[in-house]
Amino acid sequence: MQEQISPARSVSGAVQLPGDKSISHRYAMLAAIANGDSKIRNYSTGADCHSTLACVRALGIVIDESNDEVIIHGRGAEGLRAPASDLDAGNSGSTIRMLSGILAAQKFDSRIGGDESLSRRPMARIIKPLEQMGALIEARDGTYPPLTIHGRALHPIEYSLPMASAQVKTCVLFGGLYAQGDTIVHEPLRTRDHSELALREFGADIDVQGLTIKLHGPARLEGRNLQVPGDLSSAAFFLVAALIVSESNLVVQGVGLNPTRTALLDFLAGMGAEVKILEIKQSGGELIGDILIRKSPIRGGVLEKAQTAALIDEIPVLAILGAASEDGLIVRDAAELRVKETDRIATIAENCRRMGVSIDVREDGFEIPGKQRFHAAELDSFGDHRIAMAFSVAALTADGPCTIANADAASVSFPEFFETLRRIAE
Repeated sequence: MQEQISPARSVSGAVQLPGDKSISHRYAMLAAIANGDSKIRNYSTGADCHSTLACVRALGIVIDESNDEVIIHGRGAEGLRAPASDLDAGNSGSTIRMLSGILAAQKFDSRIGGDESLSRRPMARIIKPLEQMGALIEARDGTYPPLTIHGRALHPIEYSLPMASAQVKTCVLFGGLYAQGDTIVHEPLRTRDHSELALREFGADIDVQGLTIKLHGPARLEGRNLQVPGDLSSAAFFLVAALIVSESNLVVQGVGLNPTRTALLDFLAGMGAEVKILEIKQSGGELIGDILIRKSPIRGGVLEKAQTAALIDEIPVLAILGAASEDGLIVRDAAELRVKETDRIATIAENCRRMGVSIDVREDGFEIPGKQRFHAAELDSFGDHRIAMAFSVAALTADGPCTIANADAASVSFPEFFETLRRIAE
């Protein structure tokens, strides 16, 4: 599918976003192995999160969907059934990595894979700790999907993550739900803590001290009524759009403001953005609020180390902001971008060059000088949802209409993205 984006004079009004992907995945998986029903409001509309629902259904769990509510009829820790065929995670690395922790502890074997893109993404980072817990997992070339997981009894481990990864942390903790004793995970840097909050909400015995998480198993989880906050990673595209398009004044409503995710707002404010939080409430341990943002003079910035890890998903759209800023953007320590849905460093660079934007690429990042103009161009998502959305934002300030090939990639996380963008961009 191809989309055409025209230049805009302003980005204004109010937007409500689909549910946070990260939280939606976790709620669905935990609800499946909880006792009783869980009602989840504002579950993500993205294809990735519906891949998780499809896998859960294939494991024998009944799920009802109506309007913006998903009801998952949990069958308890021992209630999953052997799937009749391969589990399909689609394009979702979150699904395959986190669900594998649960699958490894079952009394049956399963095979889980996905699309061509997912099949190129490395899984050794979850295979290693799960094998230490007693799992037996086969993978193509020892690391790539599909994974054949031979379910068996797991034992607890104490594991130090070699690199910061909320998905790997979650995989180990989910396996620990079935282990007798304390599963302990040490993080090198703080990552998003949606799993810890969700596990506590469902009734798991979990303790967090600094960068150490301890889960006591086996756990008995109970169904819950939950609301998923709006996705702050999706909000990033509209926040940047409002910062670079003249006469903008935008309110993003009901956004998740988990402190492990708000590094984005801190970074934008540090670059000079006028960002205000209008209201905050709490649901399921997660903070939710409204964000007001206006066109602001942006200085530029440097992303490195822990901040890079915290903002890894937002880097494509921050690259656009960097080019439009006064001083540009430098990104370091972002080698993880090379193994996302695309090599995002390469796809960012290719689309920048098509728009006449200078970028200096390095193995683990890039540098984009500031004070640059975007020129009309034929762009390509290369099948990556965040690339499609980031360069749609860039197109709003181009000197003419831009086309984006394979724009339907946005549906992975935000099927309503282009409709929403057109409504607020004038």
